[in-house]
Amino acid sequence: MTAEITVPEGARHTRILGVGAYRPRRIVDNAEVCRYIDSSDEWIRSRTGIRTRRWAGPDETLGAMAEQAANKAVAAAGLTPADITCVIAATFTHLMQTPAVATEIAHRIGATRAAGFDISAGCAGFVHGVVLASDAVRARGGHVLVVGVERMTDILDLTDRSTAFIFGDGAGAVVVGPSETPGIGPAVWGADGGQADVISQSAPWDVLKKDPGHPFPALRQDGQRVFRWAVYEMAKVARQALDEAGIRPEQLDAFIPHQANERIIDSMTRSMGLPDEVTVAKDIITNGNTSGASIPLAMEAVLSAGAAPSGGTALLLGYGAGLSYAAVVATLP
Repeated sequence: MTAEITVPEGARHTRILGVGAYRPRRIVDNAEVCRYIDSSDEWIRSRTGIRTRRWAGPDETLGAMAEQAANKAVAAAGLTPADITCVIAATFTHLMQTPAVATEIAHRIGATRAAGFDISAGCAGFVHGVVLASDAVRARGGHVLVVGVERMTDILDLTDRSTAFIFGDGAGAVVVGPSETPGIGPAVWGADGGQADVISQSAPWDVLKKDPGHPFPALRQDGQRVFRWAVYEMAKVARQALDEAGIRPEQLDAFIPHQANERIIDSMTRSMGLPDEVTVAKDIITNGNTSGASIPLAMEAVLSAGAAPSGGTALLLGYGAGLSYAAVVATLP
């Protein structure tokens, strides 16, 4: 006799209910970065748009930064930690293979019964997390906390002219929960593993076991290849996400892409034909590229500044190492 498995009923629709952010205390300008590399404030601004970035102090660990952002997101959603049923952390700078930092985050905020796991999709990780959270809520209900958190400075070679000036640290979080109307559209995601060498770690961790004198593994990237790929391919992904959600460019209130490079953002904006009325997030100018944290940090920034309305429609687009990407249309909290 075949047993019948009982499947719980989840929510028909989902949406983002609250957002929170944490930016490290220390502000680092281009002049300070140029102490380590042969560059200039003018060159960095013209190539990337970056003026400053935040670098975390010793006490601003992944867990500590994520806790601050998570508590703000949960409160903004009108919930308590006891309401959180799952924590998803998007990060690739957690230097411990196990346990997942998501379990630490759940413990720190008091979500003692929540499931917790990390996902590693580079700068696209946060949008992957939102998609997984939406599917989880539709499958079994509850409220899922998604945290993008990175300490990029832990994996940077500050003498590497291709990466040292780009990245910053920080944490951003959202709560995804049930909704009476659709608030998170279909995901458009994928990866081009054939170009995995474009953004990668200089060496695997076990090189330190084999050769204790080896330099600490650091992030490496081919900036020109990333730029060409992102400008050409991600504009297509953005348009596809809009089409699958049934949203026209002029219906958007905000475009919140991964904060990789201001010139990439501007190019995609033109390619998509976004009207001037659409707010385009440019958190990169003051916070640099915070990888998996960049989209929730940028979302919190445009909402806090009143540049986009609560309940407005936004396109979220993440892309990075892998080369992984993910885009989704979402209602802003």
